[in-house]
Amino acid sequence: MSRRPDMPAVVAPVPSPCISVCRMHAPSGLCEGCLRTLDEIAAWSTLGDDAKRLVWQRIEQRQAEQPFFDTPTS
Repeated sequence: MSRRPDMPAVVAPVPSPCISVCRMHAPSGLCEGCLRTLDEIAAWSTLGDDAKRLVWQRIEQRQAEQPFFDTPTS
């Protein structure tokens, strides 16, 4: 069955990046689980889909710049 041209396409909601590892890394200011800032975490539920996609882009950039949480070994 195809969609009628006059009906808007249904777009899935942007998923939360939260993986339930909620621990802030003080030196970077990022959550160790989802790589969001406290501001991004706090605002998530009120953001529109475009803003959520922007947060996901930032997370992907942060992942590419890893390692974040490496600690020097003795």
